Amino acid sequence: MNSLINNHLYETRNNLLEEIKLLNDTQFNAKPDANSWSIAQVCHHLTLTETTFVRAITWGLKQEDSQPTERKNIHLIADRTKKVPAPEIVEPAEDFFTVQQIIELLDDSRKKLTTILDTIDDPSILAVKSVKHPVFGDLPLDQWVELVYIHEQRHIEQIKEIKTLIKVEN
Repeated sequence: MNSLINNHLYETRNNLLEEIKLLNDTQFNAKPDANSWSIAQVCHHLTLTETTFVRAITWGLKQEDSQPTERKNIHLIADRTKKVPAPEIVEPAEDFFTVQQIIELLDDSRKKLTTILDTIDDPSILAVKSVKHPVFGDLPLDQWVELVYIHEQRHIEQIKEIKTLIKVEN
């Protein structure tokens, strides 16, 4: 995989962990209001999303008849003024999560992603094969990988906002 993408994945994940690691479990599960997610739920959503992306990438790699498709402006997903409802498959649980539980889930989903990426002999295949994304339509597999960290960056901003709303001191 492209080292720039690897760096973005690594850096973004470290930023996420910095935002959550000092929270206590009560802060982690506090919701700004009844209709909002807690920081724990945002993080659970990120693990579910990454795991779902791994399944999509794995499936896309196996498709013999996958066609190249046009590249999309996936950076639009970082625009938090545009609300995108989470597909049901990646909606977080209402459970009480500990920070440690979520860190383990985040580690697990990232290991799954890096494992599949490490099995690819020729990374250029990722630009040739595509899978349908719920927001962007047919999306090249390399953009699915990029979307992992762009999506995570979006939610890091959401976590910062939640921390302000629930009055967590930095």
